[in-house]
Amino acid sequence: MDQINNIEVVPCTASNYLKPFRVHYNQNGTKKSWDFMRTHDSVSVLIFNTSSHCFVLVKQFRPAVYMCEWERTRPQPPETAEKAEEGAAAAAAKEVAAAAPESQEGPVVPEGESSSPQPPASAGMTYELCAGLVDKPNLSLEEIARQEVLEECGYDVPASKLRRITSYRSGVGVTGAMQTMFYAEVSDDNCVGEGGGDPQEGELIEVVKVPLHEAMTFAYDESIPKTMGVIFSFIWFHNNMSPKYKISTNV
Repeated sequence: MDQINNIEVVPCTASNYLKPFRVHYNQNGTKKSWDFMRTHDSVSVLIFNTSSHCFVLVKQFRPAVYMCEWERTRPQPPETAEKAEEGAAAAAAKEVAAAAPESQEGPVVPEGESSSPQPPASAGMTYELCAGLVDKPNLSLEEIARQEVLEECGYDVPASKLRRITSYRSGVGVTGAMQTMFYAEVSDDNCVGEGGGDPQEGELIEVVKVPLHEAMTFAYDESIPKTMGVIFSFIWFHNNMSPKYKISTNV
């Protein structure tokens, strides 16, 4: 999971997961336009192991995070922030509109003196809640969440035991997709496998356990790359579950 090489970035002309659009509309008499992506809704699950008093998270390589980190460390030409934003927007629009199946200009990240060294794979690793796409219309959200817990983390939890925490919009400026978060209590008796994701889908996931007494320190440690779902769910647990079990989350 820590060996990343042969990187090439090309225009995305077709995808099973993302579809770019541009909407034109009037708001209070002003003509506007907005670029957005249509994608699947998703589910996420906060897993708490009552046997070991720890949270069960997943750690995986995220190419989008990796490329953003690489781009962030690249030397920038001396230009104003406004021009830089305009240039980035124009480049993105040109890339979306491209019809060629492959880029004729090669990787977006150029080789040479102006480029920064390729960052280590750790630059793209993130800690996340167990999660998955809502792409099975014949299954309920609870059943999809149950499958993800089994595939990614190795715990067999009945769908009826999943507690719905809340749902919210993610990526409101780009996708506006809905994510529904659940809470699941497991024990060592529920562990029927190692997890790690579905190899047929190209998933390569590491199961990570965060001790309860370290949870809030983990959540607010900015040196640990994590999703907002992790932070929010840990706070939710502290406010709703810790008093019930009289457990300290070290806040």
